[in-house]
Amino acid sequence: MAPEVVTLAPGFVVSRIAKGNWQLAERHGAPYAREAAIDDMRRFVEAGVTLFDCADHYVGVEQLIGEFRRHHPDHARRLRVSTKLVPDLESLPRLRRQDVERIVDTSLARLGQERLDLVQFHWWDYRVPGYVEAMHWLADLRSAGKVELIGVTNFDTARLSEIVASGVPVATNQLQYSGLDHRPEHGLAELCAAHGIRLLCYGTLAGGFIAERWLGAPEPQPPFANRSLVKYRLIIDDFGGWSRFQALLSALDGIARRNASASRASRSDMCSTSPASRWRSSARATPRISPTSGRP
Repeated sequence: MAPEVVTLAPGFVVSRIAKGNWQLAERHGAPYAREAAIDDMRRFVEAGVTLFDCADHYVGVEQLIGEFRRHHPDHARRLRVSTKLVPDLESLPRLRRQDVERIVDTSLARLGQERLDLVQFHWWDYRVPGYVEAMHWLADLRSAGKVELIGVTNFDTARLSEIVASGVPVATNQLQYSGLDHRPEHGLAELCAAHGIRLLCYGTLAGGFIAERWLGAPEPQPPFANRSLVKYRLIIDDFGGWSRFQALLSALDGIARRNASASRASRSDMCSTSPASRWRSSARATPRISPTSGRP
């Protein structure tokens, strides 16, 4: 059965489930075959998953999606790509308009697109001023036709309110939201709903930890196979540790059994205003939470 579809903006219709690609970044985990990863992308599109997520700093991923688009042009026409614009932390105090345009142009070249479908902006340190101005530069690039939709990733309520109040047309906010992390419920989801900003939720399956195979399993110990598992193991610690996580898994298992569908337990109803719960996939086997932390 094909995934549900949602509309992010007029004419911008995507699958509710998105294919994440962080695991395909260099140094994320074990090496993989590029041909296999590209064939996986083909199968995702054929299954109805028409939103791929990436970022300018996921090393090699924009290029890989661009290669997929060249190899499968018919599939590429059915696909939308959300990428992220993430200036380096040390560059924030001196970030200029031309820097933002250069990053956008680099993503365009890597992905092989004339216009980026969706660019989501991240700012590492709110103590450094400039994120509102940078969003206006990105909005100017949208007006110039280089970007179709703009959004943010991992912005908190106060700073997103600033951006919205300044007149920037924000379409999406990509953030962590799951049974382990309810931070968006403290005003952020309400703000987004009030302004028509769709939530793109990642971490809904905690990098694969929210799965039946971990129910009743002993607490895993490092080293872990990839950076996703490292990250979400820390999230579990912040949630309350392995014992409390086991209680959550048990509750989700009960929900799944009552509904005769494991997918219902993993799909978070709290993301009902969002088009996508991040579906992490790759060709390989499968810092603590703060208001601005997370995978941008």
